[in-house]
Amino acid sequence: MAKRKPKVQRPKALPPRGFRDYFGEDVRARAAMLDKITGVYHAYGFDPLETSAVETVEALGKFLPDVDRPNEGVFAWQDEDESWMALRYDLTAPLARVYAQFRNDLPTPYRRYATGPVWRNEKPGPGRFRQFYQCDADTVGTPTVAADAEICMMLSDALEAAGIAREDYIVRVNNRKVLNGVMEVAGVLDMSDLCKFEAERGIVLRAIDKLDRLGPEGVRALLGAGRKDESGDFTGGANLSDEQAEIIMGFMDARRESGGATCARLRELVQGSEIGLTGVQELETIAELSDTAGYGPARLLIDPSVVRGLGYYTGPVFEAELTFEILDEKGRKRQFGSVAGGGRYDDLVKRFTGQAVPATGVSIGVDRLRAALSMRGEATEGPRGPVIITVMDRDRMADYQAMVAELRNAGIRAEVYLGNPKNFGNQLKYADARNAPVAVIEGGDEHANGVVQLKDLALGKALAANITTNEEWKAQPAQIQIPRTALVSEVRKMLARVDHS
Repeated sequence: MAKRKPKVQRPKALPPRGFRDYFGEDVRARAAMLDKITGVYHAYGFDPLETSAVETVEALGKFLPDVDRPNEGVFAWQDEDESWMALRYDLTAPLARVYAQFRNDLPTPYRRYATGPVWRNEKPGPGRFRQFYQCDADTVGTPTVAADAEICMMLSDALEAAGIAREDYIVRVNNRKVLNGVMEVAGVLDMSDLCKFEAERGIVLRAIDKLDRLGPEGVRALLGAGRKDESGDFTGGANLSDEQAEIIMGFMDARRESGGATCARLRELVQGSEIGLTGVQELETIAELSDTAGYGPARLLIDPSVVRGLGYYTGPVFEAELTFEILDEKGRKRQFGSVAGGGRYDDLVKRFTGQAVPATGVSIGVDRLRAALSMRGEATEGPRGPVIITVMDRDRMADYQAMVAELRNAGIRAEVYLGNPKNFGNQLKYADARNAPVAVIEGGDEHANGVVQLKDLALGKALAANITTNEEWKAQPAQIQIPRTALVSEVRKMLARVDHS
């Protein structure tokens, strides 16, 4: 009896959990959005910077959520010399390293923007991936709160440039110094010994940062003993007393009808805390500067519930929230939420230099912003594809390559169909799948007569939606015959008609 061949174990054709693939339209749409956002950054005087995707864990620092070991929260590995390296968690920590390394060669302040993917070793979920694109802008080397106000105003302009209507977003601003003052009053922070309640303070920060997702009761549970989520996972709490928790909850509920009234309430909450009062003064300055520049409460709002989850923020913090409603996966209405955030981080560069270097910046989640526009129904039709040169005679491939070269040399995106040319219908299906605006057809008869056929595929789609009889279809100029020598000029005319339709 013949032995059975062992079953071949083939790898599953799936990306790792929490990752996804991006095809042509996604990549082009992201690039277009990045161009719009970085155009705003450029207009404000910021210069581009590109850093390595890999940093040492030491350079990334101990500022990531829930870090108990060197590679928790990040994708990390040990090099041959046993040092830890990791994929960058954000674009801010690499900037701190770069500034510390090249500070003698860079202008002060140093204003830079950066784009690229970042990686987070966190639990994935619906719409939550472990790799995503960010688009950052930062000012390093100036302590003035005017830099924070400028970042907030620039964020507002960037969102509008990306396609978000002015009435559909709000930039919410708070100050970590105010929260530190509240925690000092509540006995959760000792300014003379900042390490004393470090773990509790971190849990409080992360709890407040989850207010929009967990609601007040969920945050209150995290301020206390902890909470169990829907999956059964338990998150330990800060174990604050009821009195301490009430002070923190009161801070989150301090927003009033105007920025001035909110700051007045915050002053009451931080009485007795010097750092808290300093934070309130900075918020008042940001509100004054933004109001004067035309970015009033309808665009920029003082909101104590904004704290940001990362531990390296030291002063003003801000988030951009989209306020329009979308439908979730269960068909329920909800607001989309935050698409950008940032703040002041005066101690990040100091880790490298030992000297205080003030800095502030913002990061826009580009993929999340694109998802918001798509859910809003504002996703545009896919970008125009290439002109397709169909192949009617495979022995005349050189003629078809000559055509495509003429079009490309004229600046027109074009390609020759390189699949099986036997079935002409499949060639047109391919052109349709590529969203091609025009198909060029040259069979033996056309070649002998010095002509080509141009099929206006974009017009054909439009006509097909409105034509009911074959006679009507034949009467429309969706396909024309032109001299071979007029190929470039006639294709340009068709493309111009597509662009203006």
